Amino acid sequence: MSLLAPLRELDTTQRHTVLASFLGWTLDAFDYFLLTFVIIAVSKEFGVDHAKVTYGLFLTLAARPLGALLFGRLADRFGRRPILMLDVILFSLFELATAFSTSLTMLLVLRFLFGIAMGGEWGIGASLAMESIPARSRGLISGLLQSGYPCGFFLAALANWLLFDHIGWRGLFVVGAAPALLVLYIRRSVPESPVWQSGQSQQGKIGVLEAMRGHWKLAIYLMLLMAAFNMFSHGSQDMYHTFEEVNLHLDTSSGAAFMLVALLNLGALVGGLFFGGLSERIGRRKAMIIAALLAIPVIPLWAYGGSLLLLGLGAFLIQVMVQGAWGVVPTHLNELSPGAMRATLPGFAYQMGNLLAAGTATAQTWIADWHGGDYAFAMSLWIAVVAVILALLVWLGPEARGLDFEKAPS
Repeated sequence: MSLLAPLRELDTTQRHTVLASFLGWTLDAFDYFLLTFVIIAVSKEFGVDHAKVTYGLFLTLAARPLGALLFGRLADRFGRRPILMLDVILFSLFELATAFSTSLTMLLVLRFLFGIAMGGEWGIGASLAMESIPARSRGLISGLLQSGYPCGFFLAALANWLLFDHIGWRGLFVVGAAPALLVLYIRRSVPESPVWQSGQSQQGKIGVLEAMRGHWKLAIYLMLLMAAFNMFSHGSQDMYHTFEEVNLHLDTSSGAAFMLVALLNLGALVGGLFFGGLSERIGRRKAMIIAALLAIPVIPLWAYGGSLLLLGLGAFLIQVMVQGAWGVVPTHLNELSPGAMRATLPGFAYQMGNLLAAGTATAQTWIADWHGGDYAFAMSLWIAVVAVILALLVWLGPEARGLDFEKAPS
């Protein structure tokens, strides 16, 4: 049976729900990654070094747990659909406001506020999708949903390539307000989660401490797991464009720089779908471990390919593995979480992992500076170490593949 067969089993309403959740995460990531492409331009305008601008990435990642907890609890109590719409509007407005920053301090404050709104989207969108589809479809749909993140990276790269020379970094953030239009689609075409409507809505009224009784060890484990996952993905993405500019000497708007990022994101899409679907056959943990460990032999090609052709192949393959492991995450976290916290715990664990990994870009910059400005060395060392840690954490953890959400105890 084809890995894509579960897509054909979804009805029209389920497809609308999956598409809305995918687009929500795609556009959220698009707004986040815009800053990674304009670090040098922003540092020049405000007269600061690159590392200080990367604090904007740190603050965004650090704020995301607050958003995951706030919007997740609202979604558990009032429903996935209305809170998802509110969240999309807010992160779009903060993205627009970033375009009008008058100082680096103002920009950093706005990126923190953007991070709060960004933090809510993933958990709500994932729970809405996972609760609306058949259990046998979760693996592939999980990979599809997580592929929204690299797709957002690709759209940010495309916008930077096509528009930066014409509208500058501020104009790019104005374009970043466009995701607000997604609310119109959700309002028209996406219904509320049937699992939430069938009775789990009452569980949202349970306090956090009561809902989490007996699950604290799981929550701590998931936070550590997601810290490793976020170090894995952000370590392979956030400084890649800076690596292109500093070490490969590619102009920020050059076709070669864009094509490398395009190949990187194509690999992410392929990896997410393949390993997400594969997890339905061989298990969540096994699929994630295989993907993580296969990233290690790809590192020399990815960072030291020696030609654009080999670097492009390395960029493609590294993201097949990195985002292949990530493709299993949405369904894995939703299946492990108690029903009363399904819109909260996966997103909160994810974003707390982001908090623990929030210094990734800054740390890689320090490592590169220590090694003579060599971002290839910094990224290679980082990915190799994190891949091993990630595989070990996954191996030590539990799995609940195919859990029936409606029958599962809260």
